[in-house]
Amino acid sequence: MQYLTSKIEFPKVEEADEEGLLAIGGDLSVARLLLAYQSGIFPWFNSGDPVLWWSPDPRFVLFPEKLKVSKSMKQVLKKSDFTVTVNQDFMGVIKACSLAKREGQSGTWITDAMVQAYIKLHQLGYAKSVEVWQEEELVGGLYGLDLDNGVFCGESMFAKVSNASKVAFISFIQNTNYKLIDCQVYTNHLESLGAEDISREAFLKYL
Repeated sequence: MQYLTSKIEFPKVEEADEEGLLAIGGDLSVARLLLAYQSGIFPWFNSGDPVLWWSPDPRFVLFPEKLKVSKSMKQVLKKSDFTVTVNQDFMGVIKACSLAKREGQSGTWITDAMVQAYIKLHQLGYAKSVEVWQEEELVGGLYGLDLDNGVFCGESMFAKVSNASKVAFISFIQNTNYKLIDCQVYTNHLESLGAEDISREAFLKYL
């Protein structure tokens, strides 16, 4: 495992350990974050810890053509009073994601430093948010990075009411033309929507 310096570089992803941990340290500058995502690497660490950089094998992804929408969700999408927007409240979405309670986690990995870093990426046009509104209240959403190569790297989502995050995810995929959605690591929630494991080598070819 490599400790990063001020130089904007990463070791080869094949050097990651069994869990996918590749490197420690460095910063969350725009240049480093863009290089990371373009190389199949992402930051994930708890508050108070050094920055940890990951490149797991296998990689959890969703091919948009394999998106699974259940009959019940089709009814929700058809009848719901949700309104879905894109890039209308990035700050609201990332803040809500940072406050969302996660099963098995006592804190959040979306630290203040992470929030500020991704706001910069959003201001530069790289990070996107999807908002779900109900009677003008932000009740769900997601955010991630658009690598401008047909790949969207999903970072986090939240829901304050039932199905709101699913509405954000499904609506975003159905109304965009990405060839691959990077979900990073396995979750039951995303598997139910059609996400699957592929090898890191296969994932890197899409980048």
